Amino acid sequence: MFSLDSLHPSGKKRKQIGRGGSRGGTSGRGHKGQNARSGGPKGRGFEGGQTPLQRRLPKRGFTNARFSKEVSLVNVKSLERAFTDGEEVNVEVLIQKGLIKPKKSEQRDYKKGTLVKILGDGQLSKKLIISANAFSASAIQAIEKVGGKALIIKEL
Repeated sequence: MFSLDSLHPSGKKRKQIGRGGSRGGTSGRGHKGQNARSGGPKGRGFEGGQTPLQRRLPKRGFTNARFSKEVSLVNVKSLERAFTDGEEVNVEVLIQKGLIKPKKSEQRDYKKGTLVKILGDGQLSKKLIISANAFSASAIQAIEKVGGKALIIKEL
């Protein structure tokens, strides 16, 4: 039976060349000019041979980002909430309790890169042994007042 879905082209499709074709002649590039040539449109920031803006402007400033140290801060009031009396507090335990996040580059070996500083904001009533890279003066005073110990692992 003759139906529209059973129709097939009768023979090979003709390759379109020249002006009769859909992309003949200038091939959609228009007539002459830089964009019609091979090597075509130039990249972003190209200013027709004039020195580009990013090269004309002076380079300014300094960044020390590669050598900066990322220090996680923990307040005494956070330690009061998260720990019980007589517990040992160090970097691994702080990460497990969710008080600090490990340094991105050392997700697995967090002992190596994560730096911690304990700050003295809040009250402490529990005797804790705290190991960290740095302590504020008020934090040391608050820890030692209740009979705890503030141990410096490695200076910042």
